[in-house]
Amino acid sequence: MEGNLNQRVDMTVVQTAESVIMTFTDNAASKVHSLIAEEGNDQLKLRVFVTGGGCSGFQYGFSFDETVKVDDTVIRNNGAEMVVDALSYQYLVGATIDYKEGLEGSRFVVNNPMATTTCGCGASFAV
Repeated sequence: MEGNLNQRVDMTVVQTAESVIMTFTDNAASKVHSLIAEEGNDQLKLRVFVTGGGCSGFQYGFSFDETVKVDDTVIRNNGAEMVVDALSYQYLVGATIDYKEGLEGSRFVVNNPMATTTCGCGASFAV
């Protein structure tokens, strides 16, 4: 066997990658700002959650909340805050929360890479 058995292996190189928890788009953040301004309460945050039901098994929900609970994940964009509870978080990892205006109306939408099927309107999904 040839080679130096005492050869040093450099173990100081560490690879890192920034994980994407969830994406809160600029459009969604802008809409949150305008809705909060209409309410006149700058303590409000967009709460995104998942509940059972809908055509596909789970459905997305949106509400405004002043409270951030201990197990909530907070995602900020341009001063707007989106909160997700721990139970919903597991179904939304990697998702993009956006705000769209179109022929179907104006609404917050979720593009969820974990969803295996969705209904036609995009409000419910299965994993």
